[in-house]
Amino acid sequence: MSIIKDFLLQMTLMVLPIFIYFTIITERVKHDRNKTILMTVFWGISILLCMSFPLNFGHDSRLDIRIIPLLFGALYGGFGPGVFLAALIILYRLNFGGISIGFYNTVLVLAVTLPVILFYQKLFMRSRKYKRVLIAVCLSFYYCFVGISLLGIIKGFSFDAIKVQVIHMVFVVGVTWFFVMLYETIREIQQLRLDIQNAEKLRVISELTSVFAHEIRNPMQVTRGFLQLLDDPDMSESKKQYIKISIEELDRANDIINEFLAFGKPTVDNSTKINVGQQLEQVVNILENFALNFDVKIKKDIHDSCCIYANPQKLNQSLINILKNAVESMPNGGSVWVACMSTEDGYIKVMIKDEGIGMTRKQLDSLGSPFYSLKEKGTGLGMMVSYQIIHSFKGKIKVNSNQNIGTEFTILFPQYP
Repeated sequence: MSIIKDFLLQMTLMVLPIFIYFTIITERVKHDRNKTILMTVFWGISILLCMSFPLNFGHDSRLDIRIIPLLFGALYGGFGPGVFLAALIILYRLNFGGISIGFYNTVLVLAVTLPVILFYQKLFMRSRKYKRVLIAVCLSFYYCFVGISLLGIIKGFSFDAIKVQVIHMVFVVGVTWFFVMLYETIREIQQLRLDIQNAEKLRVISELTSVFAHEIRNPMQVTRGFLQLLDDPDMSESKKQYIKISIEELDRANDIINEFLAFGKPTVDNSTKINVGQQLEQVVNILENFALNFDVKIKKDIHDSCCIYANPQKLNQSLINILKNAVESMPNGGSVWVACMSTEDGYIKVMIKDEGIGMTRKQLDSLGSPFYSLKEKGTGLGMMVSYQIIHSFKGKIKVNSNQNIGTEFTILFPQYP
């Protein structure tokens, strides 16, 4: 009965970080880096608690499931959290038991297994749910197998010791499978909830466009036509100016309606294999003269063989919008860096970086929301449409910005073979 309680305690110590992460951190912390740091701290606490309350077999067998929080930290966090958690295990083991055979075994096991875990980290992050589960289970089995082998070499093999280690290995592999499935399932549910929220926003906007666009556009066009007829050469300059301003504002209102329609109406999927580098070159050529008006120079670093599966017209629309915003963020001139390259983990990375006014964290969190814009006459719909287009191509957008320093957009598209 005592052993069962120890097993349940070890599992509870694993559940707590997952529960805290998905109920508190993901809702309140928006920046990915801060999420990783906080999650690493929770996995570190879990490791310390697991090692402090081990399972006791006989007189000299003290087992725990420290490998599971280490595995989660390394696979979901990457190199930094993985190395930090491994160092934490070594330091705590040294402080807890001093320099002993167990300490040497811990160091050797981590030295052999951690590089393998970090090697498969990128594959793990690119994989889908069930492949992630398989990778995590195989790595936990590998860790336990190395531990059994090295302990047998150091202390000698005995039937009782191997039996205990095999039971521990089965338990660790089973718990790894359970918790990775739990973690991935909760992530899917959370993502589904966010998708439903976004879908509801899109539905409302789509209904608004279908109901009001036609009724608003017709009287606008009639009004614009009569204003043009009123533009008489003998009219005073002040009245001409009033008519000109009225026509410009009507045109701006029409542009807003077009952006609404582009966002809300269903579009035909004309996606094909395209070279992002070539599309980016076209976008730069289109906006070079526009950039000169702001005394902005566009610098390029565009590589070949950057192929993705997308609609070229829609892709250009989103890139033009982002690059135009980058230029407009520098009223006093400067440089914009545009780059396109393939990454080692199977993505095409597009980078647009400026030296503009930058944004605060609160402004970054609102970027891409309807009607949110930092420009005096902006509507925010253009950036919202750009986000929708990029996400429709299964792309990811990361934005880093500092006030009075600049903003960097990083867009990742799945590479098309």
